Amino acid sequence: MGKNKSKKPFDPANMSPQEQLKFEIAQELGLDKKVLEQGWRSLTAKESGRIGGIMTRKKRELKAEALKERDSEG
Repeated sequence: MGKNKSKKPFDPANMSPQEQLKFEIAQELGLDKKVLEQGWRSLTAKESGRIGGIMTRKKRELKAEALKERDSEG
């Protein structure tokens, strides 16, 4: 049994913050055209993994910055 992936079309005008980050990374990697034309499911495992890895790194960096700011305020 696999995960039940959403089959709704990709809507760049209506994205959550996480989806925005994901799409920004896809743009940086030159995959935005492919995603817009064929959707997220058209990406290879390697492409998806690359996006996920960069998302994780960016989230970690943002969290570390937020913690530094919080610690410097108090």
